[in-house]
Amino acid sequence: MRKGSDIVIKNRKAGFEYYLVERFTAGIELTGTEIKSIRAGKANLSDAYCTFRGKELFVISLHVAEYDFGNIYNHEPRRDRRLLLTRRELKRLDNKVKEKGFTIIPTLMFINEKGLAKLEIALAKGKHSYDKRDTLKQKDLKRDMDRRDD
Repeated sequence: MRKGSDIVIKNRKAGFEYYLVERFTAGIELTGTEIKSIRAGKANLSDAYCTFRGKELFVISLHVAEYDFGNIYNHEPRRDRRLLLTRRELKRLDNKVKEKGFTIIPTLMFINEKGLAKLEIALAKGKHSYDKRDTLKQKDLKRDMDRRDD
């Protein structure tokens, strides 16, 4: 998938719950024990979402487990973390989110080749229940086709 580390944390519900319109790669502002915990693979993206506060973008409800060897300086697991994007990308996302039905969700967290934690976020539009049924049907059909090919 990406060069660098083998640490890849996915949000599996994202593709099922939303139409992913456009993707961006953002840096995350982390503390020392948070990056150590992410490198150990102890993060969860399933309930996380992104929101604007002023002109800055924050990821809310991203769970990064406390570091096992952290002491009194350990971090809070579900704190809000600032995302690092260019001004142009922030403006584009802000304009899209103001439209009805769009939201920003994290889809993937990884460590790049420089050792920095990156978060892939997607501009998304929610699916209706009948769209989710169609997604499941397509997934089942693809699985059956793959079985027949083997």
